[in-house]
Amino acid sequence: MSDAAHAFLDEARRYFLADYLPKIERCLERLTDAQVWWRANEESNSVGNLLLHLEGNARQWIVCGVGGAHGKRDRDREFDERDELPRERLLSALRATLQEVDAVLARLDASALLERRRIQGLDVTLLAAVFHVVEHFSMHTGQIILLTKQLGAGDLAFYEFDEGVPQYNWRK
Repeated sequence: MSDAAHAFLDEARRYFLADYLPKIERCLERLTDAQVWWRANEESNSVGNLLLHLEGNARQWIVCGVGGAHGKRDRDREFDERDELPRERLLSALRATLQEVDAVLARLDASALLERRRIQGLDVTLLAAVFHVVEHFSMHTGQIILLTKQLGAGDLAFYEFDEGVPQYNWRK
């Protein structure tokens, strides 16, 4: 169990910083501030709202819920925001939160993953809390990618396929 628990935490950390964040950064490189706040209709979220939501969710569930930090989340504000906050400000806040998430997961004793906490009104294990944020991040990262493509950003070129094997293409 210990090896599996350590591998789970390592993979979660990798997904946040080495997979999801670079994809979001690639998208934001190709969008203007106005495009970041575009929405298909009033019931839809903008990329900006999704970034606020990802930051709030990761902070509530992992930094506070798993890590024990104090904080109060205004979840409705994440979706209600209509001011065109600059994309660099949004990205900076997300990066800072993901660094905090990474620090919490790096110091988490893997044997504690089955401990229970109350997060967002739910009684969950720490494993479930981390898994929730990983899958939640994946879903919204996919939405950000789709919105970016719909706004005309073209091929986002996340990977190169030399010899049929996908290789990350983050820094090009």
